[in-house]
Amino acid sequence: MTDRIATAAEPDQAAPAGPHPWYELDDFVATPRLGNLVVAPDGTTLLVGVSAPNPAGTAYVTSWWRVDPAGAAPARRWTRSVEGEGTATFTRDGDLLFTSKRPAPPPGKPEEKDPDDEPDVLWCLPGVGGEAYAVARRRGGWSGLVAAAEADTMLLSAAAAVSSADEAEHATITADRAKRKISAILHERYPVRLWDHDLGATDVRVLAVELEATRNATGDYERIEDALTDVTPSRGSATGELRGQSADGSMAVLDWTEAARHGAQRQVVVGLDLGAGTSTMLARDETDDFSGSVISSDGRVVVCVREVASTPTRPIDQVLWVVESGSRTGRPLAADWDAWPTPRAISPDSSTVYVTVDERGHAPLYAVDIATGARRRLTEDGSVASVALSRDGATLFAVISSYTDPGSIVAVDTASGEVRALRSPVHYPDLPGRCENVTAVAADGTALRGYLLLPNDADGPAPLALWVHGGPLSSWNSWSWRWCPWLLVSRGYAVLLPDPALSTGYGRDFVARGWGRWGAEPYTDLMAITDTICEHPAVDAARTVAMGGSFGGYMVNWIAGQTDRFAAIVSHASLWNLESFGPTTDAAWYWAREMSPEMMRDNSPHRHAHRITTPMLVVHGDKDYRVPISEGLALWWALTSNWDGPPGEMPHRFLYFPDENHWVLTPQHSRIWYETVFAFLAARVRGEPFVRPAGL
Repeated sequence: MTDRIATAAEPDQAAPAGPHPWYELDDFVATPRLGNLVVAPDGTTLLVGVSAPNPAGTAYVTSWWRVDPAGAAPARRWTRSVEGEGTATFTRDGDLLFTSKRPAPPPGKPEEKDPDDEPDVLWCLPGVGGEAYAVARRRGGWSGLVAAAEADTMLLSAAAAVSSADEAEHATITADRAKRKISAILHERYPVRLWDHDLGATDVRVLAVELEATRNATGDYERIEDALTDVTPSRGSATGELRGQSADGSMAVLDWTEAARHGAQRQVVVGLDLGAGTSTMLARDETDDFSGSVISSDGRVVVCVREVASTPTRPIDQVLWVVESGSRTGRPLAADWDAWPTPRAISPDSSTVYVTVDERGHAPLYAVDIATGARRRLTEDGSVASVALSRDGATLFAVISSYTDPGSIVAVDTASGEVRALRSPVHYPDLPGRCENVTAVAADGTALRGYLLLPNDADGPAPLALWVHGGPLSSWNSWSWRWCPWLLVSRGYAVLLPDPALSTGYGRDFVARGWGRWGAEPYTDLMAITDTICEHPAVDAARTVAMGGSFGGYMVNWIAGQTDRFAAIVSHASLWNLESFGPTTDAAWYWAREMSPEMMRDNSPHRHAHRITTPMLVVHGDKDYRVPISEGLALWWALTSNWDGPPGEMPHRFLYFPDENHWVLTPQHSRIWYETVFAFLAARVRGEPFVRPAGL
């Protein structure tokens, strides 16, 4: 241990050495976390979002920090507000425009207002220095901001009242709903919910503004909301994302959704010609989806992902898709690559697209030649998240993490591939253990791999926690703050993070092994690698537990009905009855492509409820629309109704969060989650009395 956590407010200050700080959950939840990157057009200013608890400790809020692109100067805080900041973009002049919940009543209005009647605010932090000031107000705020690098054009995306004809009518309708406390929604399409919020009352609008026209006599922007022009390609899209704009501001690209037959949603890519005021469908198919689009600075090339729709017997597939100016149809790129890359940026000369891709427990950056599909790997270990390309194309800035690094900021030379670490706003303590890459062999001979985290200075072999990832099309390849396995390690557990069938990063055949067979190869793979790890000298095979969230929760539910080898099981946001889950999730059409009646019958954990003897901790949030609360309630009823002993001795527990979603996101509830899990496992593994966490 060299230093304790340095807070984001004091990036270079080290605390005295002592016990591992993350053993205390207050220290862990207070640790700042790195987010998105934004780079100014001139390349001299690089910002990173840093999230930390608010003063009350009830929510994470984000501030923007300046990171020296050269790596010499320490990071410095760029925005300050108690409420935190949201999405941001740089103008061509270097001004930072950003959304924030910080209050800013219009001139002449009283300071105290009904919070339900308060519009969200768009702020400007001048590039030449000075205080941030409010430039626009809008009920419902903005979800996306993109300013052109060489022009005054800025695009904003926002949710607007579905019955509104323009921004003025949107303001009137939303103000009336707020004043009258109306929350009812009349649905005319599917879906009706997404993750944790309702759809149907609003659709997505795209708004354009010429910033120079909004400057006042002193050179400040003002009342941008009065100068907005609606350039929405089509009304009625419940979801859509503003993805990028050409440097001259003439072209833009959007990920958009369309309603399809039988309640399905079709994802398409739309191009906007802002000069002509027209839109063009760049990528669309009757069965396949297109998303993740990026546009070149000259507007000539768009690269996205084409996802081939699945069937009950054929998994989805993905390929890079290129649309070039003058072409009415796109073409696949690097189709021979047995991987699912995601485009991040395009070089200024439109010759190269930079992508990330899951790859055997990592997610590196690659450069892909747009003409030939030739690939060049730029980063090695770790998983790249946010990516920002310098205006000259010479440098990629990225946030990268791994199971031994909670997050670092790096600069990648696009020509040489040299990777330089930049000075970060946050520092972390040494980890309480070590990470090993482990392998095993599946029942059918397939090679399996994963990570094994082991505690330092363990007093004999450590109890083992099998931790199953969600998705299911996912992989253990990057740091997680939501459910961090190192906190278990700090309490003396070994943690196994395996990638079974359906995991990404191992090729298409590895996904196909588990497609429509969730209770088969994914289960037997987990058991095979657990068997192998139980032979590790640092692991106590007699004391094992299983944990998982989302699809991982499904898997531990399935495990509970198949074996009693584990002393305890933690099932978070889990699928229990596949027949009831399918129609009630927020994306029923997607799961209907895989979940045939036969698949649901053969792979639903609820059919094996009578066989469960392992004590289970069920965790679920009421705002979880991806895996509705009905799944957690049904599992809890099955466990309690099948318990034949005295009610006061039932070993199962149900941790319920009325206002959390598919994840546990607030600091106070994160602490409760960990405390409950630790207490539940300690009671089953170490024989300690179950201690109810404070506040429950």
